[in-house]
Amino acid sequence: MQFGNILRWLIEENDLTQRRLAAELHMSTSTLTNYVNNLREPDFSTLKLFAAYFNVSIDYLLDYHPKQGANQIEDELLLAFRQLPPEQQRVSVEQMKAAARVLSKANA
Repeated sequence: MQFGNILRWLIEENDLTQRRLAAELHMSTSTLTNYVNNLREPDFSTLKLFAAYFNVSIDYLLDYHPKQGANQIEDELLLAFRQLPPEQQRVSVEQMKAAARVLSKANA
């Protein structure tokens, strides 16, 4: 997936407008629009800015999966997890562990 498509998805998922995001990141709306429309690619410092803002990795922004087995579902899970408050993150981890134990017993 191209960077602009990922950026567009993040903007929509966070109920932002391009104008608001551009203002919060101190960039022009036209520059952001060029990124979203895949007409320009951001430099490293801008990638870091987007990654920090959306609490995602640069690998995620670039759709790069260096580890074998990484996939879109894992990326979506990680993104959703990072948006939870810390206490809810702990609860979610325990729920997934419990589900894995139940499935493991069912498959045994």
